[in-house]
Formats: sequence, structure tokens, C-alpha cells
Amino acid sequence: MSGANSFGSRFVVTSFGESHGTALGVLIDGCPAGVHFDEELLKKELERRRPGHHGSGQIVSGRQETDVPEVLSGVFEGKTLGTPIAMIVRNQDARSQDYAKIQNSPRAGHADDMWKNKFGHSDHRGGGRSSGRETVSRVMAGSVAQMLLAEVSTKTKVIGYASQIGPMTLTDEERSHVAKLEIDSYQARFPSKRDQEVAELLKKAQDSGESYGGVSEILVQNPPASLGQPVFHKLKADLAQAFLSVGATNGFELGLGFESAGVQGTEFHGGNQAPYGGIRGGMSTGEDILLRISFKPTSSILDVAKKGRHDPCIVTRAIPVLESMTWLVLADHYLWAKTDRV
Repeated sequence: MSGANSFGSRFVVTSFGESHGTALGVLIDGCPAGVHFDEELLKKELERRRPGHHGSGQIVSGRQETDVPEVLSGVFEGKTLGTPIAMIVRNQDARSQDYAKIQNSPRAGHADDMWKNKFGHSDHRGGGRSSGRETVSRVMAGSVAQMLLAEVSTKTKVIGYASQIGPMTLTDEERSHVAKLEIDSYQARFPSKRDQEVAELLKKAQDSGESYGGVSEILVQNPPASLGQPVFHKLKADLAQAFLSVGATNGFELGLGFESAGVQGTEFHGGNQAPYGGIRGGMSTGEDILLRISFKPTSSILDVAKKGRHDPCIVTRAIPVLESMTWLVLADHYLWAKTDRV
């Protein structure tokens, strides 16, 4: 039986590996032949996921992995072959001894006991498959999806940023400028003059064993139109599944989201397309798509956080992962849409 480690219907990715195993990897099946394989893009996206991007080292995990990708198959002379693409990154900075105690004493808020109860035997080191390190597989796959979309929908962009970290929230004015900014130039990927305040908040949290949750937003500019199936694979449904499969997520919104519950229909459907968030009838309209994903506070707190290497807030480092999951859904539905008409 499948262990549900695969995602997608046409652009199918299978994630494998454990946090403290030999390597993390991904197998991609369904990518067409002839796509330019951009190694620099792949390396850049993996670098963005790593701890310490652009000076953020003091507010994220201290684990330092080089995450150098090794392409094992599916690429020749700089282009995809149409055959399965296999890639890995090797683990080099695992400190398995730090996790000896949790083998018989699960950490509160983590999945240590859940995995052991479910399977009877699990890798407790660093959380095994439940570790955030698993997302390196998603970023490798998302990079290839981005390469595909770059050739067939050249104007499409995916922009992720933190709109809330703990008590700090972007204003509507700040949010309106995100498309023009270099999000990674902000230490906490919080595009505001208050970014340094957020960084200081997280540094204090790390020192004291505290943690925070927050909200990430994903803006998809110029997406292909008519992506999504009208019933069980609505574009919004597959995006929700993609995002909620990322660790520590606990909420998803499209467009106006939960605010629409308190809005009159004459206002909501008054001609402004923004409340729909770029998706109607489960399909993309071609307009910009706005998505929000909420995260719970990091589970590692107090002594667990002080003794280990943990992020005081997941949001900052999750943004490249959410972007990758967005590219995966777009690529999957683009390939699907090619077969919708004869």
C-alpha cells in the first residue's frame, strides 16, 4: 500500500528520505522532454530554503546543511528527457545524539508519538519524515515545475511573503507594494520598515525558548487561465492540499477568505473581482491569485528549544516551500489542461 509520499496527477512528485538519514530526495515523473534544466535556479531555490538566508541566521535553526543537489537521472545536455527525474541532497550536519532522549519521551506538540503509534517503528532522530527538513524535496521539485512554467507561461510569477508574525501584521498599504519588492532582502521576509522589529522579536523568542505563529501570503501574478477541474480537483482544493501538507500549517484562505462570511452578497459580487482571489468555479480566471496560509507557533519551546536547533517561527523559512508547492500545483494543472480539449 502507498504511504502517500507522492503528490500530483500529471506532474507527479515523490518525496523520500529522513531528517538524519543519508539523504533527502525527490522523484519527478511527468515532466515533458525538452525543458531547459536551470541548475542555477535549482541551487538558488535550495539556498533560499536553507537557514541563514540574507542574514537571517540569528532567527532560524542553527543546522547548517550545504544542500548541494545531485541530479541522478532524467536530464541530459541541459534538458529534461521526459523520463523520471531523480535528485538528492545529502545530510551532513545531523546531530543525532541530541535526540536520544525523545526515543522514549516524545516532545510535546511534535509528531514523535504519532508516527511511532501509527507504524510501530519510526526514526526519532530529528523527527524523521515529520521533520521540516523533508521540505528540501519539495523545493527541488518546485524548482523543476518553475522551469516548466517559465517556458509555457513566461509572465507567471509566484511571490511569497510574511504578512503576520506573532503580533506584527502588515498594513494594507505595505501589502500593496509587495510585488515591487525583493522579499528576500528582508531578514524575516516581512516586507515592512518594521522587519527589524520582527527579527528582534524572534531573536528574543529564540533566547527565551518562546515561539510564534503567523501568516504567509502567496501572490500568483499572471497565472494561466482555466487551470483546475470543476469538481474534485478544483484549483483551490489542490492548492489547499498542497499548503496544508506542509508542517505546522493550520489554515488556508483564498481571496477575501473568512472575511466574506460577514459581507453582503451585493457587496461581494458587486463587480470587483478581488474577493474571488483569481479563482471562480474552481478554475483560474487569469487574474492574480491571492492565497493565505496560517501557521501555528513552533512546537519546540522552553528547554527543548534552548537545547536544540529550532526555528522560533516557521513562517520565514516556509515561504520558499509554499512557493514551490504553488509551482507544483500550477505545473500539474497546466499539463492536465492540455488534455481537456481535443
